[in-house]
Amino acid sequence: MKFPQDFLWGVATASYQIEGAELEDGRGECIWTRYSRTPGMVLDGGTGEIACDHYHRYPQDIALMKDVGVDAYRFSISWPRILPQGVGQINEAGLDFYSRLVDEMLIKGIQPWATLYHWDLPQALQDRGGWANPEIVDWFADYTEIVVKALWDRVKGWITLNEPWCSAFLGYEIGRHAPGIQDPVQAYRAAHHLLLSHGAAIPILRQHAPTALHGITLNLCPQQPGTDKPEDIKAAALAEANANAWFLDPIYKGTYPANLVEHLRPILDGLDLDEIKKAAVPIDFLGINYYMRWMVVADPENPSRWKSYSHEGDWTDMGWEIYPEGLRAELVRVENEYHPGAIYITENGAAFPEPETVEGDVLEDPRRVAFYQGYLTACGEAIEEGVPLKGYFAWSFMDNFEWGYGYTKRFGLFHVDYQTQRRTPKRSALYYQTLLKTGQV
Repeated sequence: MKFPQDFLWGVATASYQIEGAELEDGRGECIWTRYSRTPGMVLDGGTGEIACDHYHRYPQDIALMKDVGVDAYRFSISWPRILPQGVGQINEAGLDFYSRLVDEMLIKGIQPWATLYHWDLPQALQDRGGWANPEIVDWFADYTEIVVKALWDRVKGWITLNEPWCSAFLGYEIGRHAPGIQDPVQAYRAAHHLLLSHGAAIPILRQHAPTALHGITLNLCPQQPGTDKPEDIKAAALAEANANAWFLDPIYKGTYPANLVEHLRPILDGLDLDEIKKAAVPIDFLGINYYMRWMVVADPENPSRWKSYSHEGDWTDMGWEIYPEGLRAELVRVENEYHPGAIYITENGAAFPEPETVEGDVLEDPRRVAFYQGYLTACGEAIEEGVPLKGYFAWSFMDNFEWGYGYTKRFGLFHVDYQTQRRTPKRSALYYQTLLKTGQV
């Protein structure tokens, strides 16, 4: 499978997962600072206090990216590192860190792609309601303007939000992510305000960085019926609307999916659903994070919901099915239904069990190599079918803090020994290096 010569190859990370320096140089507390220190919330009791110490070791990490040969690095900016209280006083040390980080990328010939929000909301704003508070649309707009005015001339790609589905539903309904709330009413309000925040941020980005590319990243997870029973087909349609169309439709159509609106009437009471037109601002690309498909059936104990359907397959250490065909089909579906103009895979990767320490210069990870071969082949097939796929960012550049799983799951191309902070390339990093030289899976 041969990729176009101008195809963009990158790696991705997120601020709280790698930076460390959690409260250093004026950084404020974020919702994960509080959540990770709440007993029982993180699997191994881990926090982002040190993580991969990227805050201090970024020149070394950028040099490793240069060795691999990536074209671009997708990183995220920590809102509380810029605005410790979420609004008000700017922390100049935080802006300076990201300025130095971006400059280091440019010195090494790597394009900076910045995500404005990857889940580390300032705790001070959560104390005022967080994403469930409509005021956050203005708070996010102000934060966006501060960051883009500082970095506009150097960042190539801007992403407003990473996986707003996770921010809203894992954070406010299921409670498995910070801030750990379990309230569907708050969850759908959070989703609404996340989308409106995206709509408010894009014009600001365009004003101050007119030559850059601007978009959003969604985690798309196809929801397929486990059987051909009518009730399971209906359940899968609702699950599909909840997982995917609830965000795609507002961004590209200015509406919410009608079947789910009808299904959620009591929960949505009081929300101005027409306001979602403001989310449908023109964007240059759609970022897609793709990890799995999900098979569902109706839940006989709760007719208004659905549940997962057990089936045979190959699974990662996260319990996510390895099914590359799902990515190809999803790319084709999104192109046919929404015509985004340009698509980037902004995350795709897999966690597998690996040792805490490594002997030798390379860690063998044959399952991850096979994973990338399968999914990149699917990407190439989608391009051949006419999908405007312009780039691919592997998740993740290195092992890191995996949210509620702490340090128990390893996604990286580079192994991190958290005791010594030694980075060791895995075989998948060398595979990616070869791929980037040849453009061929």
